[in-house]
Amino acid sequence: MGTTDRADKFYDEQVLDRLNPRMREFAARQEMFFLATSDRHGECDNTFRAGPPGFIQVFDDRTLAYPEYRGNGVLASLGNIQENPHVGILMIDFLQDRIGLHVNGRARIVPDDELRRARPDLPVDSVPGRRAQVWVEVTVEEAYIHCAKHIPHLQKVPARGGRAWGTDDHKRKGGDFFGAAAEAADRAPYQRPRREDGDLQSWAHHGTEAWQREAERVLATAARQQGAGAEEEPFRGWFC
Repeated sequence: MGTTDRADKFYDEQVLDRLNPRMREFAARQEMFFLATSDRHGECDNTFRAGPPGFIQVFDDRTLAYPEYRGNGVLASLGNIQENPHVGILMIDFLQDRIGLHVNGRARIVPDDELRRARPDLPVDSVPGRRAQVWVEVTVEEAYIHCAKHIPHLQKVPARGGRAWGTDDHKRKGGDFFGAAAEAADRAPYQRPRREDGDLQSWAHHGTEAWQREAERVLATAARQQGAGAEEEPFRGWFC
């Protein structure tokens, strides 16, 4: 889409292969992040992780880890990591700095007792629902900013009744908010699409011609709407 120069500038200035001191401090105080994984076929999953400040443990400039608490038993992220170690982590500070940090790397699943033997100073959480069943240790390969331009500035409010860490109470976990369970008797059991090894449903599998045609169509539409002589908005920095 004609952004090669801007992309090269971003890689040159912002993409690191490790966590610098400001990134390490930022990660260590976050209370949540979004985790992207995929299985061996490339089928993706995105999920949310949260804990008290410090639940993300930053061991050094190339290594961090986070605990896996008791969940719904599906273990989608851990299952994907077992098949495909590549993970993408997005931390966004909505409350203070209104900025984000991407961390991409390779993950491995580590039992709690094994990690504690290797790192005796690992903290022990006093809340039963926040005691790690296992840890996910991530070796950092890329770290870079998510700019502030579209990040909303939010305000924390007191939780009503406290957070239900580790609960199995149906209502406190959200109940049947989307009505899926109420309709379960009327639909066939869910079956995931069958995939043979190597059957990657991707642009690379189907070739790039379809993608190129779509990109050209979008660019032509944009040119008509904005006028062929319109100039691109000048670069004003990564934090604007």
